[in-house]
Amino acid sequence: MRPDKPALYAELTDDAVLGGRLRLKQKKRGHRVGHDAILLAAATAARAGDRIIDFGSGVGAAGLALAMRIPDVEVTLLELDPELSSLAIENIERNGLSERARAVTLDVAGPAADYAAAGLTPGSADHVLMNPPFHDPSRQNVSPDPGRRLAHAASESLLVDWIDAASRVLHSAGSLTLIWRADGLGDVLAALGERFGGIAVLPVHGRAGQPAIRILVCAHKSSRAPLMLLPGLVLNGEDGKPTAEAEAVLRGAQALPMSGR
Repeated sequence: MRPDKPALYAELTDDAVLGGRLRLKQKKRGHRVGHDAILLAAATAARAGDRIIDFGSGVGAAGLALAMRIPDVEVTLLELDPELSSLAIENIERNGLSERARAVTLDVAGPAADYAAAGLTPGSADHVLMNPPFHDPSRQNVSPDPGRRLAHAASESLLVDWIDAASRVLHSAGSLTLIWRADGLGDVLAALGERFGGIAVLPVHGRAGQPAIRILVCAHKSSRAPLMLLPGLVLNGEDGKPTAEAEAVLRGAQALPMSGR
């Protein structure tokens, strides 16, 4: 059952992303959709007919942005918070994606039996994309808002648990795409371990001439291809204005190739 609508929808915003291609209802307070979700969708190299799972999907921004960009992909949105799952269901419907997308209330780190009950059996996915909580509560101030805290603050084992789950649901040639804080690259590579290879890392810079603030990482299950560090994406120039490359992705729905070509 969905949460009580009057209480849930008392304070929502209706926002346009991807240059107006995608409309999202979301809470005014708590975790809000930002650039990370759209960059994640752009970096996911799916093709028509592929089966996609979006881990920790929130109101559906990344998974639905991917579905809007690539025709005929099938997207499952996994979200622990039932209120956000309810909003994701509404966002699926209002964007005309009901035949290709669904939302499931599920703990990403939950047991395989919970996945199976939702129709997500081992080896059933072509791609997993994830924007896990990545702030270290021992090093950074954590928001007092429960929604923001759940979406932003990572436990020590969370990344490993989520990558374990991705490895389970992906078939033998499936791929994983994730976004993480730039200073946590070592943690990501360690968590991917020997199960994933062909790893491509794309640094994301908030402003020209500044250190990267995010990394986009694409990895392939069972691959033995070497690590590849790609040229970075700069979101804003030295004048503070969005770069043409960033606008093409964030507003123009252009893909971010992770192959180096």
